[in-house]
Formats: sequence, structure tokens, C-alpha cells
Amino acid sequence: MNVGTTVLIGIASLVVIGIGALIAFLVGRRHNSEADWIVGGRSLPVYVLAFTQYATAVGGGVLVAHVGIAYSWGFSVFWYEAFVVVGMLVIALFANWLRSRRFSTIPEVFTRLYGEHKVMMTIVALAVIIVPFGWLATQFVAFANLFSQVTGVPFAPLIVAMALISLLFVLPGGLTSVAWSDFFFGVFMIGASIVVAGYAVYSAGGWGTIVEQVPDELFAMPEGLAAAGWTTILLWLFAILPGTLTNQLYYQRVFAAKSGREARTGIYLSAVMVLIAGGYALVIGLAVRAMNPGLGEDGREEAAGWFLAHVPVWLLAIYGAFLMATIVSTTGSALQSVVANMINDLRNAFVKKPTDERTRVRLSRWCTVGVTLVAAALAIIYPKALDWLVATYAYSASILAVPLLLGIVLSGRWAVSRVVAYASMAAGVIGCAGAHVLGTTVPYAVFGMVASLFGYCIALLVVRPGPARREEEVIHQ
Repeated sequence: MNVGTTVLIGIASLVVIGIGALIAFLVGRRHNSEADWIVGGRSLPVYVLAFTQYATAVGGGVLVAHVGIAYSWGFSVFWYEAFVVVGMLVIALFANWLRSRRFSTIPEVFTRLYGEHKVMMTIVALAVIIVPFGWLATQFVAFANLFSQVTGVPFAPLIVAMALISLLFVLPGGLTSVAWSDFFFGVFMIGASIVVAGYAVYSAGGWGTIVEQVPDELFAMPEGLAAAGWTTILLWLFAILPGTLTNQLYYQRVFAAKSGREARTGIYLSAVMVLIAGGYALVIGLAVRAMNPGLGEDGREEAAGWFLAHVPVWLLAIYGAFLMATIVSTTGSALQSVVANMINDLRNAFVKKPTDERTRVRLSRWCTVGVTLVAAALAIIYPKALDWLVATYAYSASILAVPLLLGIVLSGRWAVSRVVAYASMAAGVIGCAGAHVLGTTVPYAVFGMVASLFGYCIALLVVRPGPARREEEVIHQ
């Protein structure tokens, strides 16, 4: 790639990131309380909620991997997005209960369900933290790998640059500044995806030509939806749904809504946008298939790269900015979530000395810098070893999913003992680890969650629940 193209991509990316950073700075100046930092002041508008949920759900996979899925399997790509949407809609079912009790993090939900206990708070906080921290570090690696090839800049400086950029969106106002910059990034991502998909259709000779050139089995219904094979689709289900249901990033945006009703509305709107993202991947994947059906078995890996190699420079600049916006929205959200758990949950579990709000916000900022440095260092020193961090989402889901969701369902009538939650967590870890060691075909998170469910039910028979806990919180709709 020539210097002019590299400079153009850099300028486009800097413009988009600069606008997002300016929004974060201006919002952070007006909203810098502890509530703003952790839960967006509990007053984020519906449109901001919708776009920040969307920016959280749609990552680099839609830009690259999902295009390849569509190239090989056509309409099957929608299953991936559909499973994310199902998880979001399940969270929407509990949105009013979650928002009305003014939670800030998932560990606080566990405290409400099973009582306050230092050990439980620590276990749950660590299980929640590991997933977004893994996202953070691996996004640094993904960014550096991609842009190192495009620009020729060495790997380590790019990771440092990405780390510094991420700080620009979190330090001003925590979740408030992240959410408002996500709003801008989300709008840009939708617009850019329409432009890129439109060009793909144009390059392929129009939609009619694509339909003629692409195999019928990728379009026919319902055959097209099953082109990936039901085994693969089930693997997607087991891999995606548990992670969505236990991802604190989605819950925090429910906590940040003005009411449970607005939280649900935000989720519904973002769900529609997630499906639109699937449409973007479908259109580009099929357009590439029509233009170059000869990628063969490597089509899923090479489709997006082949397309980028054949777009004009101006579109490549837009695509580079598009990719940058997607990665930054993910890293900012993940970083803020990790810090919220460290300060709000882990610190509070061990430090009982009263601390004023200004000090807690200052600690959050310093913690943000510290977490960023650790993640960047790991990304530079152990880039390939970070895969295990992403894999630990299975253990997180095995620990959290059953006691979280069943606890909410039962909380209206019963007070479940924390012993039941501990039994469920222990069984989940054992089941997940056992399947992991055996190398099962089915994602080991499934075995962990099934074991967790058995542990929960058996413990519930042994330690009978009492009457529902009295509501001590003031309900705010």
C-alpha cells in the first residue's frame, strides 16, 4: 500500500476518532459524578441507549468474519446475529426489575438475590471482569495486527496508540462519555455500512446479477438458513447466547436508562440495528461470492480481505475509519466495565472505610489508566497467549448464568440461600473444566451451564428457600 493511501486512511480515522473524543470530553465536563461514571447518571436518552447497545454488540467480527460466513453460507449468517438478539431480548424481560432496583453492576444483583457476602462478591466480580478484560486486550492485538499490515507501523507502537485512544473515551466521564461517543460511532457505523454494502452491490453488477451468480441454496428458504449445517448453528447458539446473557456491558446500559420501559425500548431498537449489521455482512459476502466464486475453502477467511483489495481509495479510507470506530467503541466499553467492578465491587468488598464521591471518581480514573497499561503490556508481550482470556467467557457464563437468571425469576416469591448459589457456581466450574479437558465438540460452556443448573436445583431441594426478601430499596420507575 502506498504512502498516500496510508495517509488518507489515517486522516479519515483520526477525524472520526477526534469527533468521538470531543464528544466524550464535552459530555465528561458536565457529567463527572460517580453515578455518571458507573451508570451514565441513570438518565441516558433512549436513542443513546440504543446506539451504545448496538456499538457494544457489533464488533470487528461483523466486519470481517461474518462477511466470510455469508460468502460460504449465505443467509445462515443471520443466525449469529439472531442469537445475540435473543440474549438481548431475555435481558429486556428483566429490564424493569433490574432498573427499578437501581443496580450498578452484576455483583450488586447477586447481593440483592443472595445477601451481602465478601466471598460471593469477589467470585462474581472476577467472573464478570475476565470477559471484558479479555476483549480489551485482544482488541488491542487485533487493531495492531490489522493496521500494522496496512500502514507498516510496528506492532507495539500501534498497541500503545490504541491504549491511549481508549483512555480518551473513558477518563472524561466513565459510562456517560463512553455511551455518548458510542452514539456517534453507532450512527457513523450504520451510515458507513450502507455506503460499503451499496458499493459492493454496484461492483457486482447489481442485486439481480448477484442472485444469478450465487448458488440457489444460499438464497432458498428455508434451505438458505441451514446452509451452514445445523451442527454449526447449534455451536453458534451455545457459544453466543450464554456470553450475551452474562455480559455486564448490556446490563449496565439497562441500569443507565431513565426507566425500565426506556431500557427495553433501547434494547429493541439496538436489536433491529444488530440485524441490520447482519444484512450488511450478507450483502458484502454474497457480492464477493458473485464477483469471485473461486476463493474455495478459504473463502470464509479471505472474502473480506479480497473485497478490501478491490475497493477505491476513498472507500478504503471510510472502511478504515469504520473499523477504527468499531474497535474503539468495544475497548472503551470493556475498559469502563472492568473499572466499575474493581472500584464498585472488589474495593468495596475489602475496604470498609468511608470514601467521599470525589475520591472514588479519582480512584476510578487512576484504575482506568492502570488497567489499560496492564492490558497493553499483555497484548505486546503475550499477543497469542491472550486467546485463553477470550475462552474464559465459558467459565464466566458457567458461574453466572444460572444463579443470575433463576435468582431473578425466583426472587418475587422466594429468598434463596447463598449456599444454593455457591453450589451452582462450583458445579458450573467443574462441568466446564471437565468438558474443557476432554476437548468436547460442543462448547464447554454448555456443560458448565447444565452442571450449574443441576447444582442449583439439587441444592434448592436440600436448602429450602424462605419467603421473598423485603424490598428495602425505593423503587424509581
